[in-house]
Amino acid sequence: MTTKRSVLVIGAGDATGGAIARRFAREGLIACVTRRQADKLEPLLQAIRADGGQAHGFGSDARQEAEMVALVDRIEREIAPIEVAVFNIGANVRFDITATTERVYRKVWEMGALAGFLLGREAARVMTPRGRGTILFTGATASVRGSAGFAAFAGAKHALRALAQSMARELGPKGIHVAHVLIDGAIDTQFIAENFPERYALKAQDGILNPDHIADAYWQLHLQPRDTWTHELDLRPWIERW
Repeated sequence: MTTKRSVLVIGAGDATGGAIARRFAREGLIACVTRRQADKLEPLLQAIRADGGQAHGFGSDARQEAEMVALVDRIEREIAPIEVAVFNIGANVRFDITATTERVYRKVWEMGALAGFLLGREAARVMTPRGRGTILFTGATASVRGSAGFAAFAGAKHALRALAQSMARELGPKGIHVAHVLIDGAIDTQFIAENFPERYALKAQDGILNPDHIADAYWQLHLQPRDTWTHELDLRPWIERW
């Protein structure tokens, strides 16, 4: 009898997060996906089910501790043990430093860093007694390099990367694989197509990241044996300077 397992994807949007959920669902994990508005998850849920997978959608605010605690408890109690937890909230905004309000900075930090902490802590809470599990954090170029206009975003992403490092050192000996995936480049999304058409044109040269290929990398991280765990993985198109 196959043991039921689930994957929790926080920030299951139309591109990367959704692709990750679909990839893990194809491997037999029950996809538990979240967005602020649950109704926006319906196309993803239908796609997973059409491919023969199982999926559940939740509307939640990942910045709220009580909601995250309740979400993890509900999945563990009603669906299946969480084998993989993925934090995929972006929070990418651009403001000149003198135009960055306290409200903007705080909100970006809450979305990009605090929410990651809450997901990581709650995943660790249920995985540690089992002695296994995978926790994956989606990072960005801003995780390692702050650029003009991105003080808030870089601050949040630097914090998320530090969280991932600390958790990896603490949880690795307990059998939990924690990895940080640095996405360095534009992703094939409707947003990029509409707002950066010149960038999107590079798709024909494999110059932007394919969400399905990103998802493949996340799956491979989960499969890694403990003696060759990767903590930080850089994913970027060949055309990207670094």
